[in-house]
Amino acid sequence: MKEIFSTQNAFIKQLVQLKDKSRERKKAGTFLIEGVREVSLALKGGYKLETVLFYPELFSIESLKTLIPEAVDIVEVSKDVYEKLAYRSTTEGLLAVAKSKDNQLSDLTFKKENPLILVAEAPEKPGNIGAILRTADAANVDAVIIANPKTDLYNPNIVRSSVGCVFTNQIATGTTSEIITFLKTKNINIYCAILQESVDYHTQDYKKPTAIVVGTESTGLSDEWRKNSTKNIIIPMQGEIDSMNVSVAAGILIFEAKRQRKFN
Repeated sequence: MKEIFSTQNAFIKQLVQLKDKSRERKKAGTFLIEGVREVSLALKGGYKLETVLFYPELFSIESLKTLIPEAVDIVEVSKDVYEKLAYRSTTEGLLAVAKSKDNQLSDLTFKKENPLILVAEAPEKPGNIGAILRTADAANVDAVIIANPKTDLYNPNIVRSSVGCVFTNQIATGTTSEIITFLKTKNINIYCAILQESVDYHTQDYKKPTAIVVGTESTGLSDEWRKNSTKNIIIPMQGEIDSMNVSVAAGILIFEAKRQRKFN
């Protein structure tokens, strides 16, 4: 087991870059995970850990040996080093460096003949992405696809706000055109949450292979989705505004599909 007690250590400086910069995460193909639950879910989701760092005043070596079954480099760090790397104010003393997944459309596999997929186009706020991933996990959807992503999935804000659900969902990214082609090739119906030429969401049948597509609150979905949808759907609004938070809308639509499928 190694020990690092200086914030000026070259490896620690590299980890700070992974935490703070998307460019560095993409270049290295790795990212930083913080927290016991998050590390546990990453392991369950098939992520390979390269290094585990712990601060013994908060997380014991005995607990670490129970949690980490695989042979990875273990590093004990000082309080100063841990606080330099920790993203949350409430910490548990555990960090891990994990290898990123490619998240390619071609890697998606479906165990069911009628998969249920949630697609989000160009979500920008990590908090919204995290909330969408929590909804997808709660509904046990078959995949989440991010179209034209504005931030990488391993942004620490997404890991934190998703409470680790970035690891529990099957996720892919791609351009809108690539995703539409993929869905049509797989004979998956496309239901777009959009104002134009739409019908009430609860009037549609989501028991067949289904992709529910949501856009941003500010701009909605691009015209390409509207032109290629099986049906455009809308959540009836009874107040003064004509939109709601994207993660809330996704939850309403996904759980209507789950209700129709008797939550299977």
